[in-house]
Amino acid sequence: MRIKSADDRQPQVKGLTALLSRPDISGRTRQRIEQKIRSIEAGQRGEAQAAYLIDFHYARDPNVMTIHDLRINCDGRVAQIDHLIITRSLEFWVCESKTFVEGVEINEQGEWSVYYGGRKRGIQSPIEQNKRHIVVLKDVFARRLVTMPTRLGLTFKATLRSLVLVSDRTHITRPKVTASERVNGLESVIKAEQLKTKIDESNAQRTVPSTHTTMVSAERIESVARQLAALHSPANYAWARRFGLPEQASGPQVPSARNPTRVGRIVFPGMSRNGGGRSQAMPRCESCGATVSSAVVDYCRDNEALFEGSILCVPCQDEFYPDRY
Repeated sequence: MRIKSADDRQPQVKGLTALLSRPDISGRTRQRIEQKIRSIEAGQRGEAQAAYLIDFHYARDPNVMTIHDLRINCDGRVAQIDHLIITRSLEFWVCESKTFVEGVEINEQGEWSVYYGGRKRGIQSPIEQNKRHIVVLKDVFARRLVTMPTRLGLTFKATLRSLVLVSDRTHITRPKVTASERVNGLESVIKAEQLKTKIDESNAQRTVPSTHTTMVSAERIESVARQLAALHSPANYAWARRFGLPEQASGPQVPSARNPTRVGRIVFPGMSRNGGGRSQAMPRCESCGATVSSAVVDYCRDNEALFEGSILCVPCQDEFYPDRY
């Protein structure tokens, strides 16, 4: 049974498209905005393809609940879950869907690379990304933000499982390793069309006695699913500030009430740890040291949980957090 569909991405695209008509954007900023539009549209297509396959099998199944595009903020940490599948055995399948047009490669260290225009580029590991989503879900259950089913005074616990759903047409290059050297989590990376087979295999591995003792009613898992969907918190896309632009293209700018010289101490690759305690005259990116506008500072402050308290320029935001939208 489908509990929640994906949010409409068109308001995001319209907001970004409106920025392109502003007279105060540079050529480089225009390119980044256009790239973001393409990224959102490609991501939406990939998620829609995975959602179609999930709903094909489960949208009318009263024993399985599906939630698409679930964003949960718990204690300052955010999980943006593409798809969540909940079965009567209280297995929660956390699915991250990815579309890689020119293929994806995973090496022996579990590092991911994709190809754009025939060139290889490193990206964040979706396996590790999904692990963080599961950590947030665990916090949700630990804080009892969702009431789990009980029996004879005992509360059932959720079994959280991870899946990375790759587009069916994507070529996946996996590492050539022995069983003892197997990359942790690699078995969770599958083609989207293999999803139901994977879940069916998991159900088949359960013994008959344990299936009966852990099975709950469809009504109870529907209640859990609707409680989770009620926690959905759509992101606030301050696109102008995200690209270092004032809210208005013209007119006086109101000084920010925040202190743009305050910086955190999160250390990113390529960043020196010896920054000293002196404040800077101009706010700078904590990764590359580039000067950033007060609009970018405000955007990072408003998304402090996402950027882990750091101030990052737009390119570094794209590099370290490419899948945040």
